[in-house]
Amino acid sequence: MEKVLLLKAEIREHTGSKHAAKVREQGQIPAVVYGHKKEPVAISVPHQNLPQILVRHRLVDVQIGKRREKVIIKALQYDYLGKDIIHVDLMRVDVAETIKVTVPVELKGVAKGTHEGGIIEEHTDHLEIECRVTDIPETIVVLVKDIGVGDALHAGDIQLPEWLRLVTAPSTLLVTCGLVAAAKSTEELEEEVPIAPEVIGEEKEKEKEEDESSEGK
Repeated sequence: MEKVLLLKAEIREHTGSKHAAKVREQGQIPAVVYGHKKEPVAISVPHQNLPQILVRHRLVDVQIGKRREKVIIKALQYDYLGKDIIHVDLMRVDVAETIKVTVPVELKGVAKGTHEGGIIEEHTDHLEIECRVTDIPETIVVLVKDIGVGDALHAGDIQLPEWLRLVTAPSTLLVTCGLVAAAKSTEELEEEVPIAPEVIGEEKEKEKEEDESSEGK
């Protein structure tokens, strides 16, 4: 189980885009805490080091005044460049409960099919699983070294630890290995689309008529 981080937060008295912009100008990120049949609470958390913390840690302790709650990072909203976090959704949890979460897939190894002229294509970069909140993995590692040309891996092929249950449909395609299409030469492309003989004949007939017309003048 990874170490649980503590985020000290402040209550936001006002909500809305204008107030959220002011919060960001003050070096804070707007957030909301919700769940467990309690009223949502609008808060702000320090911007410093927050992007790295939120990427690495799912289970977080949030301290609001004297109150401390365990939450998971449910959603992150980024700016239009996809670079800076501008809003965070935090969901209250109990360490004893089981929840469904989406976890990134991490491909590891060099597929044997790449030595046979193949190329690996990833079709799904995440899996939905169910587990205790204290057992949420950062990634799900998928080994691809045994994949040859024409092979495919599906979600149901992945061996998950016993404390994780797959929620994603087992038939979901994860990875395939296919041959790389060879680039065609100009000559090959021209052979596929030959110039129609009748067009050539028409052009020669037209040239002949133009020559005879010129001689007659």
